[in-house]
Amino acid sequence: MTLVKILLAIVLPPVAVFLSYGFSSTLLINILLTLLGWVPGAIHAVWAVAKQAEKAGQHS
Repeated sequence: MTLVKILLAIVLPPVAVFLSYGFSSTLLINILLTLLGWVPGAIHAVWAVAKQAEKAGQHS
């Protein structure tokens, strides 16, 4: 599932962040960055998805 979220983060950054975090400040930040440009939004989304996957892996 993480691979799918990372691919989504590249193609549709806010969708990937929403699937990882739901409605949160991280989603709002990503939407703003994506409105500024696709590249900043995609970078933030990949970082956020990877951070969430790392956090989930530590608690398992």
